[in-house]
Amino acid sequence: MTIIGKAGEHCSAADVRRTLSALMPHLTSYWECPLRHYASVAHDVEKFHSECCARRHAMELLCRCVERAALRSGYDPKEARSASLQLMGSPILQTGPHCLLLIEPDAFYTHLFSLLGLQAHGREWYITYHASTVSFSEKAKKGPGWLWLQDEPLNVFGLPRSRMDSFSICGLNGPYRFALSNAKGDPAPNATAAGLLGELPSEEFGSAADAIRAANQTLWRGNLPSPIKLLQLDDFDIADLVADHLEDAGSWMSADFIGDGKVAESILDAMDRLNIGPWQGWVRRTTDLFWRMEKGRIVPLRLQDNALRATCPSDFEVKFRPDSIAAALRQRAIVPSLYTVFLVTSILPGVRALGGCRQTIYYPLMRYLTAIGLKRSGDCDFLTEMREDDQPGLWGHRVLKPLNGNPFREIKLFRGAETPLETYAAMPLVQSSGDLASFIRDPIWTDLSGHIASGAITLGSEEWQWSGS
Repeated sequence: MTIIGKAGEHCSAADVRRTLSALMPHLTSYWECPLRHYASVAHDVEKFHSECCARRHAMELLCRCVERAALRSGYDPKEARSASLQLMGSPILQTGPHCLLLIEPDAFYTHLFSLLGLQAHGREWYITYHASTVSFSEKAKKGPGWLWLQDEPLNVFGLPRSRMDSFSICGLNGPYRFALSNAKGDPAPNATAAGLLGELPSEEFGSAADAIRAANQTLWRGNLPSPIKLLQLDDFDIADLVADHLEDAGSWMSADFIGDGKVAESILDAMDRLNIGPWQGWVRRTTDLFWRMEKGRIVPLRLQDNALRATCPSDFEVKFRPDSIAAALRQRAIVPSLYTVFLVTSILPGVRALGGCRQTIYYPLMRYLTAIGLKRSGDCDFLTEMREDDQPGLWGHRVLKPLNGNPFREIKLFRGAETPLETYAAMPLVQSSGDLASFIRDPIWTDLSGHIASGAITLGSEEWQWSGS
């Protein structure tokens, strides 16, 4: 493979834009338009309406999940109800950033992009899902366990390396407390860190994900004087949502998806086939539908002989039955895989998902896999609904990624008459998205570009027919 440009780059930003436009033609007209236009379109969705009973039921359960999450975040019952009503009125979910502190650049600028779109449509709530089945260190000095302040990497929770590399931030193996310590273990070693630490919650939390969620609520309310309210869903919220489905014998997930196991097996088999063709690597079978939670770590499960099994480090097993899986989810013994998360938060209820460089491709492929499962279950009504979904997944993370961005400097500007939003809103998309580093440093995007050039992947490819493009 030819390396282009700087070390670690596999293709150019122009290559990425061509590839994105080839599979998502709607982007073509926005590259040179102000970012506000694309932000508005990304958040322009019709009110939820469905003739399909299974889809209506999925949306009802998702709305209950949203209300529970709002109450858990400190909102009152009236506010919680208004969040679920907004979801019905404008079914859209930001699913791009992982569970990161709001002030982390990868999250901060995506939140600003979302604010542009939400403001354009007069929305009251900013509803997000942030994946927490990730480790503290996703790469060197980056991830939920790290924060760079004044050009220095700080350990968010002051953890030893052994816990940073192998534990998941959703693990209930606390206590966790914010530290912002340097390599010497000194807490808050510079003025910026000291100021931030003073704003963060001082209490202990059972998981790092809970700590980050609480901190983001504090930072949002204290630093972004916007009438828009923040609501964050995490993997335990989704675990309870999946359990809600499975405890209802009439739901599609309970009766068909789990059922006798045949529909789930058909989806997993299709996932394997997807990974031996031109779409290889986009939807990986890292685990079968759920993860095992074990002493702060997530462990892969395999569906064998009508049971989900983990062979290492324990001999954990749960029967592949709705009641058994629901109980394991309630007990936090397992959590949903990314595919299962998108199934219940977006694909089944018909909610638009805004995501990042990989999600723009893997999400439409997840819809393709779901369609295979629906065909196996004989649910023609649901298939008809899915075919009519309008742009169910859009690029909405790292769309705003300014070069040399400094959230700490910019967040102070929100207290003034003018905010950074006005500046970014006027930027053309080709400029606001910066160097597209997350794309060009990922070799899978070079492979995708090659498959498009050779004709192995086209806008008309069978696997892409559920993209809504």
